[in-house]
Amino acid sequence: MFNHLRPSVLLIMLVLLALLTFWITNAVVPTMTNQGSDTHQKPDYIIENLSGIRANHESTVQRNFSAKKLLHYLDGDVTHMESPYFTNMESQKPVMRVKADKARLLGEGENVYLTGNVKVLRGEDNDKITMMTSYLHLIPDENIAKTNKTVVFSRKNTTISAIGLELDNHTGIVQLLSRVKASDY
Repeated sequence: MFNHLRPSVLLIMLVLLALLTFWITNAVVPTMTNQGSDTHQKPDYIIENLSGIRANHESTVQRNFSAKKLLHYLDGDVTHMESPYFTNMESQKPVMRVKADKARLLGEGENVYLTGNVKVLRGEDNDKITMMTSYLHLIPDENIAKTNKTVVFSRKNTTISAIGLELDNHTGIVQLLSRVKASDY
C-alpha cells in the first residue's frame, strides 16, 4: 500500500511545486512588459513643495529656486518642475526673478526650459523691467536667456513687444530678434 502512495504523493508534490513556480513567476516577479519601455517614463523620485539655494561664494552669485513639484527621470537625466520660481542675485547686478508654469532641466541644470506664462522681473521697484513670454531657454552658468516666441517688455510707461530675444544678464544687453514694436503711454 505504501508503494502506491509514494508515486501519488510525489506526483501531487510535483504538481504543487509547478503551480507555486507558475504563481511566483506571474504574481511576484514583474513581467517584462511592465518593465519594458515604460521605465523611462516613470520618475525615479518626486519632491513636493521644495526650495533651495545654490551659491558660489567666490563670485558672490546666489541662485534661489522653489517649485510646487519636482519629478526627476533617470533616463536622460531630465527634471520636470511645476510652478518653478528662480531668483538670481549677483553683487553689483540687478536681481533677476523668473517664474513659469513648468520647467524642464537637463543634467545638472545647465539648460533650463521654461514654458507657460513665463514672467521675468529684473531690478527693483522704480527701475523694474518685466518680461512676459510663453517659452524661455535659460543657460544659468552663462547668465543667458533666449526665446523664439513672442515677448512683451514693460518698464514704467513703455511697452515693447517682439518675436525672439537673447538676453545677457552679465552685460545687461537684450537683443530683440524680429517684429519689434514699442509704445509709450
